[in-house]
Amino acid sequence: MLQQLFTPSVQHTLDLIGIFVFAISGALLAVRKNFDIFGIAVLAEVTALGGGLIRDLIIGAVPPAAFTDLGYFVTPLFAAVLVFFLHPQVQRIQTGVNVFDAAGLGLFCVAGTTKAYEYGLGLTASATLGLATAVGGGVLRDIIANEVPSLVRWDRDLYAVPAIVGSAIVVLCIRFQALNPGTSAVAAIVAFAVRLLALKYHWRAPRAWNRRSSAVEVEEG
Repeated sequence: MLQQLFTPSVQHTLDLIGIFVFAISGALLAVRKNFDIFGIAVLAEVTALGGGLIRDLIIGAVPPAAFTDLGYFVTPLFAAVLVFFLHPQVQRIQTGVNVFDAAGLGLFCVAGTTKAYEYGLGLTASATLGLATAVGGGVLRDIIANEVPSLVRWDRDLYAVPAIVGSAIVVLCIRFQALNPGTSAVAAIVAFAVRLLALKYHWRAPRAWNRRSSAVEVEEG
């Protein structure tokens, strides 16, 4: 059982790390959008907890951890305060958003897949919920910030694919009884690296074959 490999303290620590880096991502985007302190805190909380909340409701882990563990609620607030006072220069904010978002993506796809499997889901369903855990908070973040979610933007670099890769590594390790903290770290790092490489080299998913759409990419102002 995975519970023998991941003690409650290890799982809790992994969750808090993911929550913190996703909250940093949300708070940085709020700063770029010129939100006030309340808006920064809200976006940090939603980004950090949204994906995990979706996962817990689907697998029946109720009440969700976000409502039963004070650390889950306080950690995003700490990240929001940190960003409020120490956010980078305006021209560096987007880089910070991308890096922290990629880190959260890698950590959450691993944590989400692992927890879903622990609650009795099959490998495919566990990987799917790992994806939902990783991208759910980011989708909610973008919606609140009045942006089309990166998950469905054809003119944005790969976002869901890195999480799929990380979740796939986890379920393959489970399948071959090779899942442990070391291989879990590898899965998170691979997802993180793929996302950063996608941002650096502008990797994008293909669109419909022989499409006739005249849509063009709109540059951000």
